[in-house]
Amino acid sequence: MATEQRTDYQQRVQQQLAYWEQFRQAQPLNESGEIELLPLSGQGTVYSYTQVTTPAAEFEPFAPYWLALVRLDEGPMMTAQLTDMDGSPAIGMRVEMVIRKLRTDGSRGMIVYGPKFRPILEAAEG
Repeated sequence: MATEQRTDYQQRVQQQLAYWEQFRQAQPLNESGEIELLPLSGQGTVYSYTQVTTPAAEFEPFAPYWLALVRLDEGPMMTAQLTDMDGSPAIGMRVEMVIRKLRTDGSRGMIVYGPKFRPILEAAEG
């Protein structure tokens, strides 16, 4: 069926199928269908960033905070909070992953830790 003969619904379905096919192909699976784990250095470059001033309730104790899209040295991009900042971030700034408190969950106060990024620390001279 030619594109001009498809209904709007058929075109949307085709676009969704194409999107999910791209997503499936992007998954790190090996030939047997198993997940392939790739080692990452945890270092990367700030690709884009924004300051969050009105966060979801569980993140209010950290507001305002910087949220960045970080391109890892190995290629993938991920979104994470920036931490240990003196001033504003910059596009192109080198960062490294650290584990920090993300939030406190539930009535029992379960502390959830996860990845954040900070500027790469310079080695001390001496």
